[in-house]
Amino acid sequence: MNRTVFLIDGFNLYHSVTAASQDLGGATTKWLNIRRLCESYMHLVGSGAQLEDIFYFSALAKHLEASKPDVTQRHKDFIKCLEDTGIRVDLSQFKRKTIHCRNCGNDIIRHEEKETDVKLAIKLLEVFHTNSCDTAVLVTGDTDIAPAVRTAQRLFPDKTVVFGFPYKRKNKELAQIVTRSFLIREDQYTRHQFADPHVLQDGTPIRKPPKW
Repeated sequence: MNRTVFLIDGFNLYHSVTAASQDLGGATTKWLNIRRLCESYMHLVGSGAQLEDIFYFSALAKHLEASKPDVTQRHKDFIKCLEDTGIRVDLSQFKRKTIHCRNCGNDIIRHEEKETDVKLAIKLLEVFHTNSCDTAVLVTGDTDIAPAVRTAQRLFPDKTVVFGFPYKRKNKELAQIVTRSFLIREDQYTRHQFADPHVLQDGTPIRKPPKW
């Protein structure tokens, strides 16, 4: 048996499904049933792979509420659906950052997602250290995770790291540091959508946000 855990970089995946929707002529992609998506790729993980757990890392973009009042509520509704399927959600936050523009002399306010990459990296080491799985599938194309992967491989040589690259997020550097990787196709996003509405186990219906 090959006990398998998926670690999902929420924003890396979000940008991927957004790109897929555009390339598919506006197809519904964001109302993504991540558990079903992960299950559909288990045959590429390895012989005897059995799904043990899925961890989803993201953050609520509260700083966008002034221009998009429903942005965090849409995300919260989506998270309710993920949790309803047994996915473990770990939320970080955006932090305000002031950048001084040398050209115009003005200060520009930006918001950066913080802690998500670190949390994902720590979880990778944790699931190996606690022997919670034999294989960890990282759904991301962000190279910031590379040092954690190298460390995990050095400390736990009997464990396996696999990359599941989101559509248009394949990274050659990351692919080279593991023995196995696969690319998530854009049509898989449309194939694995929640029902609209998705009815939670307690009977509560959650509607798909408009334009998702």
